[in-house]
Amino acid sequence: MKQIRSLCVLCGSREGTDPVYREAAIRLGRLIAEQNVRLVYGGGSIGLMGIIADAVLSAGGEVVGVIPDFLIRYEIGHHDLTDLVITGSMHDRKRRMFEMADAFVVLPGGLGTLDETFELITWRQLRLHDSPIIVLDVEGYWAPLLKLIDATIAAGFADPATTELFMVARTPEEVLQTLAGVVPTKEEVLTSHL
Repeated sequence: MKQIRSLCVLCGSREGTDPVYREAAIRLGRLIAEQNVRLVYGGGSIGLMGIIADAVLSAGGEVVGVIPDFLIRYEIGHHDLTDLVITGSMHDRKRRMFEMADAFVVLPGGLGTLDETFELITWRQLRLHDSPIIVLDVEGYWAPLLKLIDATIAAGFADPATTELFMVARTPEEVLQTLAGVVPTKEEVLTSHL
């Protein structure tokens, strides 16, 4: 993973009903730490968010959480991280996570995860960034999302190239393999020659 130094993982503040989601978060967290990649995430101590953060930390990795101040007041912020960034709003949280990451991975999650995912994909469509986005489709969890995107294309509301804005992986190992094979952007090539 030569050019990926910081990976933002979007995921649920709940664990979900199937233990396979928890297992995927733990495995991905360990792999991130093994690759010496910094985890950037939503800063929570609960759900898949807390699980992946704990997995990275227990494997000796670096974790930066980004959380709005109102969620800190609900006492769900993770206070044992390498760094915890507190923002004034959800919008600031998303912006800060985006600014800190070289790539993005989407684990199972709820409405907040969907919101963040669609925003990242839309920003990429609008050419506001060219960072890799990988949807980790654990046991087919994201199949309905992928069908929805196909339906928007079939109905003429999205271009067929929309499916090229993100990649799909089936396992945490496949996420890391996909990121390792990502071709550097033009900007990365230019700055590496300065």
